[in-house]
Amino acid sequence: MPKDKKTLRKATNGERIVQVAAIPFRLNGHGELEVMLVTSRGTRRFIVPKGWPMKGKSARQAALIEAREEAGVLGKALKRPAGSYGYWKRLSTSFVHVEVTAYLIEVGEELDAWQEAGARQRAWLTPADAAMLIDEPELSTLIRNLTPADIVPQVDAAA
Repeated sequence: MPKDKKTLRKATNGERIVQVAAIPFRLNGHGELEVMLVTSRGTRRFIVPKGWPMKGKSARQAALIEAREEAGVLGKALKRPAGSYGYWKRLSTSFVHVEVTAYLIEVGEELDAWQEAGARQRAWLTPADAAMLIDEPELSTLIRNLTPADIVPQVDAAA
């Protein structure tokens, strides 16, 4: 796979391998925070939508695109990242360590049909329940520690 070769070459040269992730969220009818997880295409484990940086797009914009493509949700990305985490990505012949910056996406609409609908399932869960289903320890901790305070509108310091 060309993407695998490029990623492996970058890792071999000591370059950081980075991705961007979306953590879709909403407040349920009781005002409690919920996050959406999706299943991976290969192993069917629960993950958050994520992907490679996109030329000409900010990391926030790329997170919104990943949320639409992988989870079928539209919304608004909060300005500041929710945090970051690392994981070992399986390539065709090896593993590389990837650093992921995650953005909270306030979901405004859930699509009935979306690009990867046939390949993924999605689920709304409390942060505690979502954290238990995620294999990546750092992502699990990031999600478990999310609170409603993390989703209040972020005001620019200059305002």
